[in-house]
Amino acid sequence: WSAIAKLKETVTSTPVLGNGDIWSAADAIRMVEETGCDGVVVGRGCLGRPWLFGDLAAAFRASAGEITAAEAEAAQAHPTLGQVAQAFRRHAELLVEFFDSEERGCRDIRKHVAWYFKGYPVGGDLRASLATVDTLEHLDELLATLDADQEYPGEAAEGQRGRAGSPKRPALPEGWLHSRELDGAQRAEVADAEVHNSGG
Repeated sequence: WSAIAKLKETVTSTPVLGNGDIWSAADAIRMVEETGCDGVVVGRGCLGRPWLFGDLAAAFRASAGEITAAEAEAAQAHPTLGQVAQAFRRHAELLVEFFDSEERGCRDIRKHVAWYFKGYPVGGDLRASLATVDTLEHLDELLATLDADQEYPGEAAEGQRGRAGSPKRPALPEGWLHSRELDGAQRAEVADAEVHNSGG
C-alpha cells in the first residue's frame, strides 16, 4: 500500500483509488486511513462474497460519522449456509442468463464453489458434486442437501480468495493440443482439477 500512499501524495488533482488485499470492510477502512486514497477497488476479496459491498458501505458510513461503529458492525453480513446457497444459486442463474446457455453458465459457476462455501461445513463429496454441476436442476438438488440453518463460521469464512503470490503455471490435460475434444479420462482429470483449484 506504500505505493498507493506515494501516488496520492504526488497526484492531487485526480482521485486515487487503492486496490490490493481488501478482504474485509476493515481492510478497506485501514487502506484509506494508511494511504489517504479517495476510495478502494475490490477484486478477489468479493469472490464468493457479494455481500462484501454492503459491509463496505456500512463501514464507510461509520467512518464518515453517518452511523455508529456499532451500527456498522450490526450491518455486517454473517450469512447462514442457506443464505450463501441462495446467493450461489442466484449467481448461477445470472451466469446462465449472461451466457444464454445453461451448460456454459453451470460450467462457469463451478469455479466459485470453494469461494462461496469457504469455512462452511460442506463435505468433500458435496463440494466435488457442486464442482461438476451441469444443470440448474442438478444444482438445486445438491443445494437442497445443505443444512440451511448452519450459522456463519466466523474467521474460517474470511480471508484471501483466489491465487496469491506468483502466477500458477498452466497445465493442460494430456493430448489437449492435439484435439479440442476430451475423452472420458480427460474429462475426469479436468473435473478433478476444478475441485482443487480456486480459479483465481
